[in-house]
Amino acid sequence: MGASEPPSDGGNGESGERADGHVPGSIGDLIRMALADHDPDGTARWQAISALQERGDLETFTEARRLCASSSADRRVLGADILGELGRDRPFADRSLPVLRHLAVTDGDPRVLYSVLIAFGHLRDGRALPSVIDLSTRDDPMIRYGAAYALPNVMGDPPDSAGMAALRRLAADPDGDVADWACLGLTLAAGGKIDDFGRHVFDP
Repeated sequence: MGASEPPSDGGNGESGERADGHVPGSIGDLIRMALADHDPDGTARWQAISALQERGDLETFTEARRLCASSSADRRVLGADILGELGRDRPFADRSLPVLRHLAVTDGDPRVLYSVLIAFGHLRDGRALPSVIDLSTRDDPMIRYGAAYALPNVMGDPPDSAGMAALRRLAADPDGDVADWACLGLTLAAGGKIDDFGRHVFDP
């Protein structure tokens, strides 16, 4: 992600992408832009999320936390997506983890729980491990897929034994995508190297 902060809308009302790839706009503009794109992998949605994450400030964290408390699942998904990579060097990890762990326990929407798990994976904090292990047993394969991604990133070094047990269980998952991710995680946890995949494999 770039180092410069997107400017506020200042009064010119711009909300599109600039030639340099930055998406100008206020926090509110960027949130509206993200919510308007209903494709979870949509270009406009992730441009807005990236711009919010680049801000890396308390105001953005506060808005993301508010989104996580919304009655709308779409807004909770967006809040979790923002918190996963808010700011350089994860300056809000200590504040984000309790918000995400609360969602992990209380939320019933698979989309929200998937985003929470991906956020845990990005934050790479071992304090998320109990939540990830718990979610790895859910019936929904989307949730287990998120857990397979998150586990190698939160198990620590050397890997936590309970985390490794969960990853081995997922490696035998009946869902092929879940099993593939878990097998990849086991390879990485064992000190192996994966040279045949692009960056997107490590960042679903």
